[in-house]
Amino acid sequence: MSNEWWRLSAVELGQAIARGDTTAVAVAESHLGRIEQVNGSLNAIVEVRPDEVLAEAARADQDLKNSGARSSLHGVPFTVKTNIDVTGYATTEGVAAFADRIATSDAPAVEKMRASGAVVLARTNMPDFGLRIHTDSSLHGLTRNPWDATRTAGGSSGGEGSAIASGQSPIGLGNDIGGSVRNPAYCNGIASIKPGISRIPEGNETSTLMRLMHQQLLLQQGVMARDIRDVRAGLQIAMGSHPRDPLAVDLPLDGPAVSRRVALVAEPAYGTTDPEVAEGVRRAGAALSDAGYEVEELEIPAFFEAMMTWSELITAGGSIYGEESQALMGDGGRRFLELTGGLFPAPTHESVQRAFAAFEDAFTLWNAFMLEHPYIVGPVWTHRPFTHGFDIESPESALKVIETFRFVLPANLFGLPAACVPTGVINGLPTGVQVITRRFREDLALNAAEVIQNAWGIITPIDPR
Repeated sequence: MSNEWWRLSAVELGQAIARGDTTAVAVAESHLGRIEQVNGSLNAIVEVRPDEVLAEAARADQDLKNSGARSSLHGVPFTVKTNIDVTGYATTEGVAAFADRIATSDAPAVEKMRASGAVVLARTNMPDFGLRIHTDSSLHGLTRNPWDATRTAGGSSGGEGSAIASGQSPIGLGNDIGGSVRNPAYCNGIASIKPGISRIPEGNETSTLMRLMHQQLLLQQGVMARDIRDVRAGLQIAMGSHPRDPLAVDLPLDGPAVSRRVALVAEPAYGTTDPEVAEGVRRAGAALSDAGYEVEELEIPAFFEAMMTWSELITAGGSIYGEESQALMGDGGRRFLELTGGLFPAPTHESVQRAFAAFEDAFTLWNAFMLEHPYIVGPVWTHRPFTHGFDIESPESALKVIETFRFVLPANLFGLPAACVPTGVINGLPTGVQVITRRFREDLALNAAEVIQNAWGIITPIDPR
């Protein structure tokens, strides 16, 4: 293997380290070499400190000798999005104003990963405040997609997606309020999970602003990797209660058996779907059917209401810090908000209350549907990854981008798990799906995603093209 440990999955690396086939230091050196080799063309990783990485890896090796492996990821390097606190690093959120906002503690998910013996490798890029699904930071610049340098890597965890797909990292942490760990998984051909509400604890020490209702309801931390089995391993480590997050709970990952009925949504309503995207979804349906799942193409209830309610809650939440945030953003981020900001009227007390009433009505219908169909399988985006800057070209292009990610929104609104996995490559770009399941049934989503992965394989790491 020599210096090519970066080719292995996170769990494979953990096994090799535990067996003594390699060391955490050698694995870290391999990934640092890969970063040096390819990141210049991708700009996925925005900060790396080799001396600190190697020192942390050496401690992991010593701990292994002293007391054995702490977890399946002991000694394995992981990357962290730049809006998640890592001790001693700036939590920049992609903007120059926060370039010196240094964290003095780890966010809960980082803390849990480090406690498992995993090693912080680097920080990854994101758009300003995560408010685009295209990763172009006014502080760190544009991240490119390793499949096609002219295409978006997605967002807002686009740096993670590009870094993992290109072999610079085996596993990483992001977060998702509107598809932000799923969008880059789709664009870059990797796997991820947005777990359900209360699974992975929140809690950035650097945050000075109160967490608003829409953030408490819609935002979840997530795990990204090339192999869905690595995603499972990372989730098992990062999930659970934490003193900083009163909503996070300790519950086992696995639950009782349920019906294997799948609602397949190849072409979601209220917009168009590219043929390649629909083909990728139907590939997933065929794989599940071959494995004994009962698959049926269906329309989803209250889909329009879910999209609209998510949008209204985001708009209401954004109105609280909107002017303050936009003053700190670069031109691209402000432009996207300008193009999309007029879609809904200014929120009022009554409109917010009505939005929460609409949330409950729509969720009631979804919940009843999912009691009969515990799996919903559909696209992440309904169109192929767009070219850089398309989202801010015009009002029409901005609306097209919103149409593109419409099917990710219900899982955020309802706090549902959604696991992503590729379904091969069509016309040179990856395709993929998300598997949505009921609350606290991430195990079901991961199980079905693994069936799909077994049928279509793992298509990364790749060299930048």
